[in-house]
Amino acid sequence: MEQIEKLIQRKALELGYEKCGIIPVHLLEGYKEKLNERVQKVAESEAFYKGKQHLAHFEKEFPWAKSVVVLTVPQTQYKVPEAVGGHIAKSYLFDSRVDEQTKEHQHSLSLEAYMKELGLRVSTERKYGIVGLRWAAMQAGLGIIRRNNFFYSESGSWVRLEAFLTDRDMELIEKPRFTPCPKNCDRCIKACPTSSLCDAYTMNPLRCVSFLTTFSGRDLPQEPLAADFGEWIYGCDICQEVCPMNHGKWTGSEEFPGLTELAPSLTVETIMKMDEEFYRQKVQPKFFYLTPDELWKWQVNALNYMNNNYQEHFEQIILEACGSSFEKVREMAVAICKSHEIHVEKELASYE
Repeated sequence: MEQIEKLIQRKALELGYEKCGIIPVHLLEGYKEKLNERVQKVAESEAFYKGKQHLAHFEKEFPWAKSVVVLTVPQTQYKVPEAVGGHIAKSYLFDSRVDEQTKEHQHSLSLEAYMKELGLRVSTERKYGIVGLRWAAMQAGLGIIRRNNFFYSESGSWVRLEAFLTDRDMELIEKPRFTPCPKNCDRCIKACPTSSLCDAYTMNPLRCVSFLTTFSGRDLPQEPLAADFGEWIYGCDICQEVCPMNHGKWTGSEEFPGLTELAPSLTVETIMKMDEEFYRQKVQPKFFYLTPDELWKWQVNALNYMNNNYQEHFEQIILEACGSSFEKVREMAVAICKSHEIHVEKELASYE
């Protein structure tokens, strides 16, 4: 009879996963050291990495876990709509973790069901991962972590990682054949607009554009780094785009379910006009890092784009935002008016 590891791998590949590996849980122990190393290198990131500690101590919640099935899901086959290209990071545009319309999400459900049919006890966490995903994938031999901190498979860095804990002793590890980053390559570090990448394999997450436009950035009007966000509204791809190891990886041959229809609603102009019901129904479920009550943050991000890339036709939108029902939107809009001398102080006074 075929080994259970091979059965799982074969099923995963049939479903469309790029790669599948399986590691015993003891190979995850090094993740704790990596978290501590990050804090030692960037002390101010301690609170951020404290939020990741549960991934290093998963055994407290899952004492029965004996192995981890790790998988890679490429995103490079999808087309980037022109309206959002360079403004919303690709990993968020093609996120299938909670999007039931996508084949990737359905494949994940199917693989979980298949493993249970094999008699395994299985658990996963699709949004944020049940273990340290990049570390687990590297331990399984599925790829390599490069100097920009991203995990790379043959598809480059635009791959989503997925993991399932199981209650069976299993092991299926590949022998990776990846060329490491040249020691003298610092393109990603030099290109990072906010110097979040402060050294190879090191970053300050509190300075990252992706972090500041999604999880954090609760006070973007007062954020000194906001001026360095360039054209990014939600997330950032710069350190991946400049990486030579990503060159030629994006094929963009397929449509992502629903994205072509949604993309026109994600320009800076339409974000500023978006109503809360549309946001809750159409946008928030896809970009779930922001809550159903955080349309205001999208609008602050859009205003920040307008400030960084100012054009005269933005003027009326910015003035209207001065009367927004959201405090932070008003605060950002008024600051932009003063910065770009939009209208006169008399007119601004009516908004303050």
